[in-house]
Amino acid sequence: MLFRSIPNAVPLTAKQKFKLAGKTVVDPFTFLFVAGGAGIQQAQNHFEGYGQGIEGYAKRFGAGYADTVAGTFIGGAILPSIFKQDPRYFYKGTGTKTSRSLYAIANAFVCKGDNGRWQVNYSNIVGNLAAGGISNLYYPAQDRDGAQLTLENGAIGIGTTAVANLFQEFVIRKLTPKAPKNDPTKP
Repeated sequence: MLFRSIPNAVPLTAKQKFKLAGKTVVDPFTFLFVAGGAGIQQAQNHFEGYGQGIEGYAKRFGAGYADTVAGTFIGGAILPSIFKQDPRYFYKGTGTKTSRSLYAIANAFVCKGDNGRWQVNYSNIVGNLAAGGISNLYYPAQDRDGAQLTLENGAIGIGTTAVANLFQEFVIRKLTPKAPKNDPTKP
């Protein structure tokens, strides 16, 4: 995670993109997001084939974590290496809460390329759709409806990226008081 926007950040190598993806999937916040999503699915009884109780929750958590791992490695390492895109979120830190919120959400759909220019975030969008397609392999049989499950899980993955960006923009800074302060007057 970056804590301040660096306009001319050095692009990551493919190896660094994979290393970042690996760290992301074992980050405690990743487990919290997945646990929260599994809890919501449990409460709403989504994917009934998983059942209820601890076993049902564990299956939902496992499927959600598998979606996250697939989406993170495909959309945060493999495709960014191919498309030459930067998978990092660049903290804005200045402006109104509305402008910062819109910036964070937009970063689920646009990203910096390795050339430093903003572009469509094909890596995140296609990566989450690919992970949604893979999820047809392990969701309950009655919920494997191909395109609908793929699009639903892909949209959830993209939405999760937007929520994670908002979290980084507004919460992480408060949890890391030793992080360098964002001062736009300093290079």
